[in-house]
Amino acid sequence: MPLQKFLFNPGIDKEGTAYTAEGGWFDGNLIRFRKGLPEKIGGWAKDSLNSFLGTGRKLHAWVNLQGTKFLGLGTRVKLYIQEGDVFNDVTPLRVTTSAGDVTFAATDGSSTITATDSSHGAVAGDFVTFSGAATLGGLVTADVLNQEYEIATIPSTSTYTFTAKDTSGDEVTANASDSGNGGGSVVGAYQINIGLDVYVAGSGWGSGTWGAGTFGSVSALSANSQLRLWSIDNFGEDMLACVRAGGIYYWDNSDGVTTRAKALGDLTGANLPPTYGLQVIVSSVDRHALVLGSDPITDGARTGTLDPLLVSWCDQENILEWEAKNTNTAGSIRLSAGSQIVGGIRARQETLIWTDTALYSLQFIGPPLTFGLNLANEGVGLIGPNAVINSPAGIFWMDRKGFYRYTGSVENVPCSVHSYVFDDINEAQNYQFFALLNRQFNEVGWFYCSSSSDTPDRYVTFNYQENVWAIGQLERTAWLDEGVENNPRAAGKSSNTSYIYNHELGNDADGSPMTGVYIESGDFDIGEGEDFQFIKRMIPDVKFTGTAGTGQQINTVLKTRNYPADSLTTDSTNAFTATTTKIDMRARARQAVVRFESDDDASAETQLGVGFRVGGTRLDIRPNGRR
Repeated sequence: MPLQKFLFNPGIDKEGTAYTAEGGWFDGNLIRFRKGLPEKIGGWAKDSLNSFLGTGRKLHAWVNLQGTKFLGLGTRVKLYIQEGDVFNDVTPLRVTTSAGDVTFAATDGSSTITATDSSHGAVAGDFVTFSGAATLGGLVTADVLNQEYEIATIPSTSTYTFTAKDTSGDEVTANASDSGNGGGSVVGAYQINIGLDVYVAGSGWGSGTWGAGTFGSVSALSANSQLRLWSIDNFGEDMLACVRAGGIYYWDNSDGVTTRAKALGDLTGANLPPTYGLQVIVSSVDRHALVLGSDPITDGARTGTLDPLLVSWCDQENILEWEAKNTNTAGSIRLSAGSQIVGGIRARQETLIWTDTALYSLQFIGPPLTFGLNLANEGVGLIGPNAVINSPAGIFWMDRKGFYRYTGSVENVPCSVHSYVFDDINEAQNYQFFALLNRQFNEVGWFYCSSSSDTPDRYVTFNYQENVWAIGQLERTAWLDEGVENNPRAAGKSSNTSYIYNHELGNDADGSPMTGVYIESGDFDIGEGEDFQFIKRMIPDVKFTGTAGTGQQINTVLKTRNYPADSLTTDSTNAFTATTTKIDMRARARQAVVRFESDDDASAETQLGVGFRVGGTRLDIRPNGRR
């Protein structure tokens, strides 16, 4: 019998069984499809050896008029602006005390310092910077006290503790001479309260789905008792940032990266800006700053109570003016469908806004109304605030039960891995899910939490030109496509330390081999599927594309079974290189599966710099009876 060629259809298909996926690919990891063929995805490396504090949840890049590149980064505990390799802490201040409001107490033999400040309003994990302190008399000197500290515990509403350190970060232990209180000139500058690292659906009767409905939802939205999410946009050269269910802040480029962002209400000349919001967006053409979910104006003042369906905007190109007047274009409008705004995105000549049950289109129409609001769809919501992305092929987003695209109208995106994703998903952490765009490879995708994870540990991608899906396992918490920089960037962790990673860079995982890479076919009948067949050899068709040059190798695996209900048996695992002409094997069965995978058992030197693309596979198959 002549060699039989197997050229599998592109895309992962897990909607049926492994047998119904015959002729296609059934499983994979760290693989994409390009021009119909599967290949290993590009590698990644740290953008900088400098790390940052907290889980990165939002990335936004822009350039000022002098050509300086900035990256806005919002984390669970901080707001940063990265310039070059440096993460500059621009976290806004919540309050700055008067001199003498803070006093200290130390204990001989302990590095724990107790600070007293009546009604400090801090939570464990907050950051405070002290100035004006005098030595406590011993090892806890003024230099030790006058720096930034992370608050460790909150014994009472008027006290908190922190661990004393020197200017190098090493712990300092108090001695018997440390009996002072820091003097009468101590000032405490408290940064805004930190948020949570996981999503909590509600309070009252519970924090799960029981408490998420109207019966148990007895508490208002709160920024510091909820998953910390940021929205970031640039208003020209400057940065706007909003803590979800918290304050809206402004960083002025002219003040430099050593200056903290300020609340809108603290800007000189500001008139009635929102004090709270869910998300901030700068509209595309008309340059209005939009706050989705803001507090309304009543009797000439902001109420301080967030309305989760109210959209407010400033005067055109004027971030200071938010009061609607006959002489400006400031204003507000309230959505009617849904219980709260989940998220929004800037699109071409419109801003799209999702509630939990509907999609609205907000378009600039000029005075006197400024914006026109249209209900684009009711019945399809958004699974999380960051689960939507703008692409050259339209707006893509993830709902609780599917994937959708908007190109002027809403359309469902058929998904060949739908059950795989939505049947194994931690929907309780849906606000952590986020969308990605990888324009270089015509991909949109989503990172999400599998059912056993409280952090995003899986991804699913869709090639919008070739209409194929891929899946994989990778931990990331935020993504930004190429644009200001040449490569996509993502926030992630290594050994619990947070970094920014450049993606599609080389073939390796931050200097280590990228392991667990594979693509596996669906079951295919050997011959007609009735008689047993004998597989004698394989002729692989693989192009090695990695940076390691000649000598790159991967494994090919042949698995077999006789009936769809049987477990797969691995009959052959063989390493091969670009010069391998054939692979001898011995297998007898009715059905077979072909798998190509990284050679994870090889030495690190052999695994580094490996890239590959799979073409057609030929098998030498011979009849072998019916038993």
